[in-house]
Amino acid sequence: MMSTLVRDRAPVQTSANALRPPRKRLSRRVLLLGAAGVLWLLGFLFLHGTSTLTLPASELTDLHRSLNQFNAWVASNRADNPVFQYVFTPFRSAVDSVANLFTSTFAASSTGLRLPEIGWLGTVGLLSWIAFAVGNARVGLLTAAAFTFFGLQGLFTEAAYTFALVLTAVLFSLLIGIPLGVLAGISGRVSQVITPVLDFMQILPTFVYLAPLALIFLIGPASAVIATVIYAVPPLIRLTAHGIRNIPENTREASDSLGTTGFQRLLTLQLPLARRTIVMGINQSTMAALSMVTIAALIAAPGLGQVVVRALQSLDVGTAVNAGLSIVLLAIVLDRVTTAASRRAEPGAARKRRISRRSRYILLAVSLVVVLVMVQLSRTMLWAAAFPKNLNFGPDIVSGVGAASEWLQTNLSLFTVSFREALTNGILNPFQSLLTETPFYLLVAVVLVAAYALGGWKLALVTASCLAAIIYLGLWSDAMVTLASTLVATAVVMVLGIIFGVAMGRSNRVDQIMRPMLDAGQTMPAFVYLVPFLGLFGATRFTAIVAGIIYAAPVAIKITADGIAAISPTVMEAAVSSGSTPWQVITKVQLPMARKSLALAANQGLIYVLAMVVVGALVGAGGLGYDVVAGFVQSSLFGKGLAAGLAIVFLGILLDRITQSAAADPVRKIRSAKSSAH
Repeated sequence: MMSTLVRDRAPVQTSANALRPPRKRLSRRVLLLGAAGVLWLLGFLFLHGTSTLTLPASELTDLHRSLNQFNAWVASNRADNPVFQYVFTPFRSAVDSVANLFTSTFAASSTGLRLPEIGWLGTVGLLSWIAFAVGNARVGLLTAAAFTFFGLQGLFTEAAYTFALVLTAVLFSLLIGIPLGVLAGISGRVSQVITPVLDFMQILPTFVYLAPLALIFLIGPASAVIATVIYAVPPLIRLTAHGIRNIPENTREASDSLGTTGFQRLLTLQLPLARRTIVMGINQSTMAALSMVTIAALIAAPGLGQVVVRALQSLDVGTAVNAGLSIVLLAIVLDRVTTAASRRAEPGAARKRRISRRSRYILLAVSLVVVLVMVQLSRTMLWAAAFPKNLNFGPDIVSGVGAASEWLQTNLSLFTVSFREALTNGILNPFQSLLTETPFYLLVAVVLVAAYALGGWKLALVTASCLAAIIYLGLWSDAMVTLASTLVATAVVMVLGIIFGVAMGRSNRVDQIMRPMLDAGQTMPAFVYLVPFLGLFGATRFTAIVAGIIYAAPVAIKITADGIAAISPTVMEAAVSSGSTPWQVITKVQLPMARKSLALAANQGLIYVLAMVVVGALVGAGGLGYDVVAGFVQSSLFGKGLAAGLAIVFLGILLDRITQSAAADPVRKIRSAKSSAH
């Protein structure tokens, strides 16, 4: 009887167990990351302050001394070494000749009064006409107004120098980028080879290019142009290849059926259809070139960047704001002109024009005659050759901004200083101490475990190689200082990205309001972001971190917004119909489903923040950026500065690979690993 009862109860117990929700087991990734965190905290508690590999600012390692000796050897053997005689020096001379052609035409010639060959009036007229020809009348008027305003600021020559170097760099970028982009677009093998190189080039912060190029090509415009080309050419190659590859298959098949050769198909089909994408690549390359040319002032590139660097070094906020305003205006002009050119390249753009092609050609011809008259006046009349000094109100801007900055620092110091010190002492200093005072071997172990949890053995090997390189370079402690600032800034960037990105993804109206502002923010060079916060918070690492947050936030917000907006409307309707509140929809549906977009936003935010935090060395950020700048200023620290640049490279690769692995779908990675094992 009892056995019968037991048998009868068994199914009841089984069904009761079946009704219970299965207990969720922690994934292997979470367990490994948790173990790494516990190991780090316990190790810090018991071992902090030991084996930190701290190197004082004035001390050098044997590697740094060897690099100094190499620098001295290059300087003493430059004239006799065949590599320099027949490769580097002729190449530098060729770049210099092109740069000098544009600078003497638009900025200042090398003879007489050092006036531009076509004068300020001719420069304004010619550049406005070019903007009208490639874009439209509005961007032509914008160009004229902006370059006239540069003269009113007392910065016409400096702005013209910057424009000439950007023009030189973009010209070389076109000569290199479009052919390589075409090859990558038509050849999968070329694309496979060139894509990792482009990834590597775009990871590197801008500072990294300067020291080795100054060593090889000396300081000056040539080195600035070469560094700018290296930085600006990747987006042009990528977008050109993308435009070539994305030709519709049926269009390509129709062309092939007519018996066209590969070269004919390229000229008559692929390049014309990819024209708009290529022009977009030119836009991106131009904006990158402007950003790099301003930073290249550290290796004696003339122009607005030098004005900003000198102002930042002397804490002259007024001069920095005046020059920064010119950089912003120049960025807006270049962006609007290239954007207008991109729209003119769109299919069917001719049908949308308000005036006929014939009328446009007549206007171009008439305006060209006016421009030639302006050029002739500039070559014969002094007032048209040199911008009139009595129209210069730049000193008024400088004094007004300087007075406003002093007033802000005096009257808002209670807030700004308190805010700065609270965040610095409450968050930044403890986190930096956690990184810099943890024994290096313990931190290496923790990072390797985290890398293995996120990406397996392959990522762990890459991580180990990067960490070993940083240790070998002798700058572990400075790298941890830079890493602390980067991670704190990135955390704030992600908070802003989630808040504003979710708002944009959920509301078209919010997106329409914010996206133009974010697009404008992404056009500004990195230097510009330092200027206003220097006036508010002074020359501290906090200023660099805030500037880094503002610099990186637009890209993180836009990626997050796109990820939220891409979620299927069906899923959203199901969540709302089940009674979920807006907060539940955001936290339980949208953010989890946009996980990959959030990880990508963190990846891009990290790269942007790292670039800005390094530039922030000019306003007291410290870390690796300080070592790089010191290497430019003092020849005895050149080796340490070059090593710091390399350390930034490895730190950037490390952060990029880890965040990319975090962005990857873990289920997909497990499946791919199993399939490769079979």
